[in-house]
Formats: sequence, C-alpha cells, structure tokens
Amino acid sequence: MHKHLVVAIAYDRLCTFEFGCTVELFALARPELGVNWYDFSVCAIEAGPIRAMGGIKIEAPHKLSLLDRADTIVIPGWRDADELPPDDLLKKIRVAYKRGARLCSICSGVFVLAAAGVLDGKRATTHWRYAERLAKRYPAIDVQVDALYVDTGQIITSAGSAAGLDMLLHLVRSDYGAKIGNQVAKRLVVAPHREGGQAQYVSRPMAHDEAGRLAKLIDWLRANPAQPHTIKSMASQALMSPRTLQRQFQEATGLGPIEWLIRERVAIAKDLLESPKIPLVQIAELAGFGSQESLRRHFRRLVTISPAVYRKRFSGNL
Repeated sequence: MHKHLVVAIAYDRLCTFEFGCTVELFALARPELGVNWYDFSVCAIEAGPIRAMGGIKIEAPHKLSLLDRADTIVIPGWRDADELPPDDLLKKIRVAYKRGARLCSICSGVFVLAAAGVLDGKRATTHWRYAERLAKRYPAIDVQVDALYVDTGQIITSAGSAAGLDMLLHLVRSDYGAKIGNQVAKRLVVAPHREGGQAQYVSRPMAHDEAGRLAKLIDWLRANPAQPHTIKSMASQALMSPRTLQRQFQEATGLGPIEWLIRERVAIAKDLLESPKIPLVQIAELAGFGSQESLRRHFRRLVTISPAVYRKRFSGNL
C-alpha cells in the first residue's frame, strides 16, 4: 500500500520545538495502531549542517527536490518573520500546492506560505504576536487572530508553538479518525482536542477561586455530557452567577459555555461513530444531543460532513 509521505522542512536557525513536534507525530513507528502509518522525512533548504535553536546541529537527508513527491509538507516555524524565504523554496511550495499536496505551517511558518502566494483569498492563522504583521503585509489573507489552527482543506495553519501539536493531531484525526487520534494523543499525554482559541492564552486576570471552580465545572461536564445542561444549571454547579460563568468561560476557553459543550459532544459522537454497531439514536443520547436531528445539525456544522459519511469513512478497519 502507498504510504502517505510527510516531509518537514529544515533550515538554518530551525525552530527546534516545532520541528520536534512534527518528528514526534509522524516519524515514530506506531504498529499498535494497526493502520498504514505515515512515511516521514526531512529536507533542507540550504547546505548543512543546519543550526537549530539550542545549539543543536542537524544533517537533513534530502534536498528540496523531495517536496516534489510529498503528500503533506510541514513548515515548522520560520526563522524570521521579516526575512523573505528563498525563491527555490517558494517555487517548490507553489508547485506542491498546484499538484494537490497538503501544506501545513506552525507559528511563523505561515509567512512562508504567504510569501509563496498560496494563502491569497484564504483564512489562516499564526501566533497572536505575528497576526497584525501578517495581516498588514499580506492583506489578501483573511487572518484569524484567535484560532488555534485553521483548516481550509488543502492548507492548514496553526498558531504558536503548542498549537502546532493541536494541528498535527487534527491531521491524524482527519486521516485516520477520532479513535486513532485519541490513541496518539494518549501516548503523547496531551488532550486529544483543545477547544477555544488562542485568546484564552493572552494574559488576563482571573480570581484564583473562580479559576478553580471553572476547572471543576469543565471536568464535571466532560464526565456528564448526556445531562440536559443549561447556562443556569452550569452556573449553579460552578457556584457562580450565569453572567460570571459566561464571562469566565469565554476568557478561559475562547468559547461560550454552550458552544464549548456542543463541541465536546461532537467529539464524543465522532468517537462513538467509529463503531458500526452503535445506532445513531443511541449515539445522540450518549453524547447529550437528545435527538438525531440535533446531532446531525451540529455535527455537519462543525465537522462539515454528516454523521453517516463520517461513520462510513472511519468505522471498521482503517
């Protein structure tokens, strides 16, 4: 079987953390998953050895020509948002885009895609510190300031360093389904999916007792998704007023309580749909939607496909 080739781009002054996340996700063999896992390699945009942050030196095994057969290309940050990437790299990115390769950037890596022109007319994100600079320099890009990552289909961009991990796990879920994505996240000891945007990570004051009550509420909601939650009932559970709950929830997660809960329920439904034996009506009840109609409406809105199509794509042997 053809293996999906993921290629990470390396360069002098490489962003070590973002590169390491990419290696961790795609380079490790994962025989326990029982799927046709990715092939992974690295190509360099310049002669080595490459100096990475932290004093590390890297010898990349391939040159830019490897991008000609890559199925997914990951740009793990870029060394300087104000430095124009080399023409050879930009040409390879354009060619890869035209032939249908998937292009992904972490943090400042979006500036490479922007310079190549493949983001014109599309939504994209980057670290909140770079968002204004990106929007001013490339006005044809619809910069999503708050997003952890933006998936437009062929191009996926992510915010600051750790958001790259969210995006890479999203790629795994998109390729292999929620069950496999959850297993990989478990091995990494990270959350399978973080809700909300990066605005929640911009420093803002929150009283210690309110933060503690909110964390306990979120844990309780995750343990009891099928109950008929309302703003009033959640506020009562958290020992807050409804107004305080909505404000603190928005600041902590980037989402209102109801929208956050809907997304949690959709994530549960995705996991359950990968078993062909559980009826849709039961999945709707277990996930807390109450009806198949509600499940279908919210699932299509957030996943862009119906539960039936998702089940057909990801249930059974992958």
